[in-house]
Amino acid sequence: MTMENFVLENPTKIIFGKGTVGTIGREAKQLGTKILFLYGQKSIKNNGVYDEVLASLNGSGISHIVEHGGVKSNPLLSHVRQGIKLVQKDNLDCIVAVGGGSVIDSAKAISAGALVEHDVWQFFKGKKSIKKSLPIATVLTLPASASEMNSGMVITNDDTGYKLGIGNKLLFPKVSILDPTVTYTIPPNYTAYGAVDAIAHILEFYCTCKSPDTPVQERFMEGLIINIIENCNRTLQKGNDYSARANLMWCATLALNGWTAAGLGKVGFPMHMIEHSLSAIYDCPHGAGLSVVIPAWLTWRRKTHPEKIAQLGERVFGLKSAPVKDQAHQCVNQFRDWFTQIKSPVTLTELGVPSSDIKKIAEHSMVQAKLWRLQKYDTQITEDILNLAQ
Repeated sequence: MTMENFVLENPTKIIFGKGTVGTIGREAKQLGTKILFLYGQKSIKNNGVYDEVLASLNGSGISHIVEHGGVKSNPLLSHVRQGIKLVQKDNLDCIVAVGGGSVIDSAKAISAGALVEHDVWQFFKGKKSIKKSLPIATVLTLPASASEMNSGMVITNDDTGYKLGIGNKLLFPKVSILDPTVTYTIPPNYTAYGAVDAIAHILEFYCTCKSPDTPVQERFMEGLIINIIENCNRTLQKGNDYSARANLMWCATLALNGWTAAGLGKVGFPMHMIEHSLSAIYDCPHGAGLSVVIPAWLTWRRKTHPEKIAQLGERVFGLKSAPVKDQAHQCVNQFRDWFTQIKSPVTLTELGVPSSDIKKIAEHSMVQAKLWRLQKYDTQITEDILNLAQ
C-alpha cells in the first residue's frame, strides 16, 4: 500500500497574530447582524478579551448581541440546549465563540441544533444528519482541540452521562482568529493539557495508519510533535514567550485540521474513545485524561505493532536500540516521562479513578466505539488497556 486517495477541503479562514482580536466585529458582520456571543467561565473577562470582543462587535454596527456564557471544560448538552433556545427566540443568524475547544464545540452544536425541530442530541446518536447550520466565527483562547479549524464537536449529555463526538462538513467555522498573546494567561496545567491533546490527535493518525509508505505525512506529524514538546516546555518556563505561544497555537491547529490525516486512508481514534468515558464519568480535563490513556494504549499497541512506535521514538526522541519492541518500549517511557515533567497525570490513581471502576469505564466507552466503528475495541480489550494505566 502507498498513499491513499483523499479529498482535502478546509473552508476556515485563519487570521493569525498579535492584535487580531479586534477584527472579530468586521468578520462577524459579514456573516450576520444578530449575534449569539458564546464564551466560557471567567477567564476572558479577567484577561480583557471579553471587553475587546464586545467593543469590536459593537463598533462594527452589529445590531443585536445576545450573550451566553458559562460553557464548562467538558461542555454540557443542557447548556447547548439553552443556547439553541436563545438563538430561536431572537432569530439570531450568527455565532461568535470565544474560548477553547469546549466553547467552539458548543457553538457548533448550537449552530446545527437551532435550525431543526428535533433535539440536537439526535445528531450525536446518529439518528439524524446535519443538513444546515448557522455561520460561526471564533476567537481561540486555548490551543488544544483544533476545533477552530475542523468540522468536529464533542458534547457531554448530562442526563445520560455519555460524552460523544461527531463531525460534519457544515460545522467548519467560517473564520477563526488566533492571537497568541491572549494565551499568555493560560495556567501551566491547562497549557500542558492542551499540548497533550494536540499530540494525542497526531498519535492517533500516526499509529493507526496501515499504510507503510506515507513519508510526507509521517515527517509532518513527527515535526509537529517535536515542536509541541519544545514550545510547551518554553511556555511553561516563560508564559509570555510570544514565539513559543505562537508555535504551540499553530501546531495544535495543524494537528487536527485535516492536513495530518491526508492520504493515510482509514484511521481510528481509540485513545479518544477511551478518554471520552473518563472525562464524562469523572469530569477530568480532557488532556489530563489523555496523558493517562496514551502511555497505556501505546504499551498495549507495541506488543503487536511496535514498528511505528519504535520509528517515532527514533525520529522524535533520538532513540536507537534493538530489538524493535525495546525501542518502542523506550518511546512509550519518553512520552510518560514528559507528561510527568509537565505535571500531567499518567495513572488512573492520579486522576482519582479507582481500579474497581475499570469495567464500568470500558462498558461506558462502547457507545462511542460503536459510533466510530471501532469494532475491535470490545470491553475486554478496553479493560486490558485501562489496566495498563494503573
